Amino acid sequence: MKKRFLNLFMIMTIITLLFGVSLFAQEAEANTEGLTEMTTTADEEIMFDESPQVGGVEAFARSLVGSGFVDLFLDGGFAMWPILVLMIWGIAVIIYKIIALSYARININALFDKIIPLLKEKRYQDAAAICAKTKGPVAAIIHAGLLKADQGVDAVEKAMESAGTIEMAFLEKGFVPMSTVINLAPMLGFFGTLVGMIQAFDAIAKAGEVDPTIVASGINVALITSAAGLAVAIPVQFFNNLLLGNVDGLVLDMQRGSEKVVETLIEN
Repeated sequence: MKKRFLNLFMIMTIITLLFGVSLFAQEAEANTEGLTEMTTTADEEIMFDESPQVGGVEAFARSLVGSGFVDLFLDGGFAMWPILVLMIWGIAVIIYKIIALSYARININALFDKIIPLLKEKRYQDAAAICAKTKGPVAAIIHAGLLKADQGVDAVEKAMESAGTIEMAFLEKGFVPMSTVINLAPMLGFFGTLVGMIQAFDAIAKAGEVDPTIVASGINVALITSAAGLAVAIPVQFFNNLLLGNVDGLVLDMQRGSEKVVETLIEN
């Protein structure tokens, strides 16, 4: 599990670095083109090309995310950088939660078929050993309860309640970062919108007249940042709700499992 999470984190980091290198390479290319226009003699003109390493990385990054997205990112201004960080963070947390919840889900009826006959025969240690080998929070809380089976039903209930609290903390892990992304991404987009409008009105004030070409740059920044903030927040909100539904299902299985064990112990 830890190795898989580490590999996913490394992949996301590499993608982010490649994307950043692509952006800086494009800015360097734009500055280079501006310098070449200042030469006065064609024979003495110096062409500043990107190094092969940067060009190769940029080509890979553009093929990965698309040239259009890179251009939009640059046009959006500095507010796009924190939005990019939130996007990478949100994707990483979503991948982590999907993997973690997939490992937490088990067939609870199959587990019951194995341990209930053992509980009826009062073979508590054998049932606890089966739960210890089974993944997921349902098996974990039943295992904690069966370890106290010799001390009575009350001790079993308290042990499962304590284990359930711990398992709930693990199940809820990751939702706070997703909520942070959902809240901050649109706010940063709105902040970029205000910056773009300030730039547009500043251009009007300097020009002394209203011309669509003068305000186009500022309005472009405003629209791009707003769209970027929503484009990050909406998918994260969708997966947040979807994963919360999976957690609710696991909680129901935990309650069902604990009640089944207690009922079996009381009957015997």
